[in-house]
Amino acid sequence: MSEESVSEFSTELAELARDLVRIPTENPPGNEGAAAEFVYDWFREQGIEATLLEEPDPDRQQVGARVGEGGPTVVLNGHLDVVPAGDPEAWTADPYAGTIEDGRLYGRGSADMKTGVALAMLVARDLAPEIRSGELSGSVVVHAAMGEETADPGTLTLLERGFDGDYGIVLEPTDFRVATSTKGLSVYRIVVEGVATHASQPDAGTNAIDEARPLLDAIGEYDAELRDRGGSLCGGAFATVTEIEAGTGSNLAVVPDRAEVVLDRRVLPGEDPDAIDAEVEALLERVREERGVETTWTRIQTYASSSIPIDHPLATSLRDRSVEAVGGDGGVGEPWGIEAATDARNFVNDAGIPAVTWGPGDLDQAHTVDESIDLADAEIARGVLEEAVRAFIE
Repeated sequence: MSEESVSEFSTELAELARDLVRIPTENPPGNEGAAAEFVYDWFREQGIEATLLEEPDPDRQQVGARVGEGGPTVVLNGHLDVVPAGDPEAWTADPYAGTIEDGRLYGRGSADMKTGVALAMLVARDLAPEIRSGELSGSVVVHAAMGEETADPGTLTLLERGFDGDYGIVLEPTDFRVATSTKGLSVYRIVVEGVATHASQPDAGTNAIDEARPLLDAIGEYDAELRDRGGSLCGGAFATVTEIEAGTGSNLAVVPDRAEVVLDRRVLPGEDPDAIDAEVEALLERVREERGVETTWTRIQTYASSSIPIDHPLATSLRDRSVEAVGGDGGVGEPWGIEAATDARNFVNDAGIPAVTWGPGDLDQAHTVDESIDLADAEIARGVLEEAVRAFIE
């Protein structure tokens, strides 16, 4: 990155987001602590009350900050963790260099969602003088949460520890669209048993990989059925195999006695996770009855879906301001639900706080090689967010 490109695009927001990107916080394993300390120290330097929480995991700290004591209160939520960058050689530049080039910030977490965290930090600081003077009667709370990428209770714990409010804005990249609903997911580990034997005598045992084939076929049929059911504001439901493991850690000449399949079931607003458990159980029972394949299963991860009315004042306010700032193209002015799971579910389902998911950046950049965000869009979002929050805490 040349010095010329730094000076050309080096705004306060760009620099803060870049500093956050430069702190690796991959999850797994979950190492948010250094970034949490950075955010905590920044707030303290700005004279803003902040807490470095060691809950729910003392090895993975997170931050809650508050400006003001009165109501109403708007909570600006972001998460510090990022998905692993993978092979750095696949990236054009070091994924943790925070490269700024041609008006974009590159690096793991640039879009998902350290620029969103930086937005929350700056908006809270910029509104602080008006809140302290009494010109604005309400308050702003900021979350720099741990564990969102793996459904850890970071945001939930922050809400439970008093960093709550009357409204929530989860600053994920949505390209200025306002999501009033979020899709959830239930993830299952399904185990297929076999009988090990030497690969030179395969008929003397039962190959767990062969036993898994009818299961994979049945999951494909289940996915087709889900797609035929119709969708919701945030799209349709899916059943997708995301991982298969068998025979690893053994001699190459051994027929495996165990195969594990990971099933990702996307959950629509209004769907009950317990009912989805029953669907998976029925699927496995059908495979057992029709093909004699014995399986066991465990739900290993759950993100609940969430929904608030599309015409909630929080949604309409952000939607109208976004259209004014960037226009209505790309569905910015239309009701929308996000296909991904977000921590809006903790606000809506656990704390009873209406919340939307909204922010700059393209969701398609999340979890990708050469992840990036347009810094001009981020600057526009800063203005939109500040005015929207100000309107709710007057």
